[in-house]
Amino acid sequence: MRPLLTGLSVILLLLLNTLALIGPLLLIALGKFVLPGRAAKAACSRGVMWVAETWAELNKLIFAALLPTVWDIRGGAELRRDTSYLVISNHQSWVDIPALVQALNRKTPYFKFFLKQQLIWVPFLGLAFWALDYPFMKRHSKAKLARRPELAGQDLEITKRACEKFKDLPVTVVNYLEGTRFTPTKQAEQGSPYRYLLKPKAGGVAFVLAALGEQLDAVLDVTLVYPGQRIPGFWDLISGQLPRVIVDIRTRPLEPALWQGDYQNDPAFRRLLQGWVSRLWDDKDARIAVLRGEQRQSGD
Repeated sequence: MRPLLTGLSVILLLLLNTLALIGPLLLIALGKFVLPGRAAKAACSRGVMWVAETWAELNKLIFAALLPTVWDIRGGAELRRDTSYLVISNHQSWVDIPALVQALNRKTPYFKFFLKQQLIWVPFLGLAFWALDYPFMKRHSKAKLARRPELAGQDLEITKRACEKFKDLPVTVVNYLEGTRFTPTKQAEQGSPYRYLLKPKAGGVAFVLAALGEQLDAVLDVTLVYPGQRIPGFWDLISGQLPRVIVDIRTRPLEPALWQGDYQNDPAFRRLLQGWVSRLWDDKDARIAVLRGEQRQSGD
């Protein structure tokens, strides 16, 4: 009964927090349409980010007041709010996003995800994504490109234009290289060579780097580890059944060579980026083994 009451209480408070702040967020975002001048539009973007960060900070307070979860955040002491980052993280659960909020909110610029263009039509969420300047990707399938080769590169140019607004403000972009949440079943189906990870997809990060590479200053290599043998769900978190989350942050340089190439048409550049991704994933798999070993020794 206690987990149920805790979960329902957290859901209610999260909903009230969202309803209280969604109106101001959308109202300020409207200013980007009606106010003239680049400076005024940039001020509105900063206002929207402030509301979003306040919403996230209040969610953190709700979690701290009602939940026993210990957020074991390691690294990141040098994070800056005036620096643009590419966050690369393993992906296991819906809890991953609250974990990133705990570690990064008001320590880096408010983070953004590249979204499929269709998501802009989702009721309420689409408006919030638009207000937060989330970039919407219009990517064509290989089959469509085979039928209409003139579309090649069009999706990247559209995304680059969507990211023009980030030239006025620092940004944190989150990219999950695995492309989906980890499960043992998916791992087996892939024949993944990694112990704790799915195979990474270099194409997604290549797209992000091609669109935003010049504006990004560093990579935040984030490793998320949960205690126990079972990957927790969001209900486990909000019902108070998740004792501990490890968020390990390592800052890595972003070499210009990683975004100054054509991933689709240059085999040498494609091998370069794939090699970088493979080394990153080798290190991450080894890091997860170390962190999980610490848990076993401590009895978590």
